[in-house]
Amino acid sequence: MDADRARELLAAERERLEALLAGRKPQVDEELDKLDEADQGSDTFIEELDEGLADELREELEAVDRAEQRLAEGTYGLSIESGEPIPDERLEAMPTAERTTAEQARLEGRVT
Repeated sequence: MDADRARELLAAERERLEALLAGRKPQVDEELDKLDEADQGSDTFIEELDEGLADELREELEAVDRAEQRLAEGTYGLSIESGEPIPDERLEAMPTAERTTAEQARLEGRVT
């Protein structure tokens, strides 16, 4: 993949993820005192779910950082596992891809 196209894709992915993170609003804990136990449990569950989603977004941003580092080193588009080229179609769909589709499937325990 052309380096300029890779930069464009990674910048767009970073922008998307940062916008999603910025759009998250922390819950107001003082309101919990006024709620009954069922509502408090529900709110706690939602807060934990929201924090989990925020963690996933931060992990995705770290993947963008790693991809940008590979781009700077000249190894972007090559599998970190085997060094084999990652098809441009995969990088277009997932600019942070670190492995080929088959390698990723094996890593996740899926059969290809």
